[in-house]
Amino acid sequence: MTTLKYAPTSLAALALLAACAGDGSGPSVGGRQVAFQVATSEKTAAPAAALLGPETIALGNDTIVLTSVQIVLREIELTRVGGSACDTTLTDDDCEELEIGPILLDLPLTAGADRQFTVVVDTGTYDEIEFEVHKPESSDDAGFLAANPEFDGRSIKVVGSWNGTPFTFYSDLNVEQEYDINPPLVVTDAAGASVTLRVDIARWFANQANSGLIDPASANKGGQYEGEVKSNIEASINAFEDDDHDGEDDSTDDD
Repeated sequence: MTTLKYAPTSLAALALLAACAGDGSGPSVGGRQVAFQVATSEKTAAPAAALLGPETIALGNDTIVLTSVQIVLREIELTRVGGSACDTTLTDDDCEELEIGPILLDLPLTAGADRQFTVVVDTGTYDEIEFEVHKPESSDDAGFLAANPEFDGRSIKVVGSWNGTPFTFYSDLNVEQEYDINPPLVVTDAAGASVTLRVDIARWFANQANSGLIDPASANKGGQYEGEVKSNIEASINAFEDDDHDGEDDSTDDD
């Protein structure tokens, strides 16, 4: 079972979110819980590289065996149907802003979706989700970095082996991610909802040029493949409703 590692400031943000329900700055009293989950595998293998079993990625003659994959996120936002894009400079817009984070997620290396955290949001219909893959920096994230010092200036850490050679990979990717939720996520007084963030880690180190896997050590800061792997990571994330917690989009699940 993977776990969510909260910095002290993250716990405070969650407590504040619950406490401010109904005060105009957070979810209304009629809000319901939305569970956020993380998944890393699909029912069908990715076309670029296959996640074979819980920890192994294979492509061509190359194999990566994963020990752990961690990523830092913050500022998850849901946009109402018909609403404008989220704008952190506005005091009243069409977004449910969940000021959570930074949070450090341990990505599951097994099938299905692993619940990571649950929040209360206002009732409504939402068709877009935004969040940041976040590079913590000491000036803004002191509490988080006190608990996770090796993530100073880093948003991602992967530990494993490439063709038998151990590696530790870090990335300072710092990017906003935005995804449509289709069909829209409906949160009512009678029921909450579940959202899965699927991170297709089988694609992270795929090298399209030579049909093999990039040595993750060569993608660290300043390395030959730093930019390519960053692009792969940014393109590997998706978000969707997943009420049956199987790591698949409810709208495309087989009957």
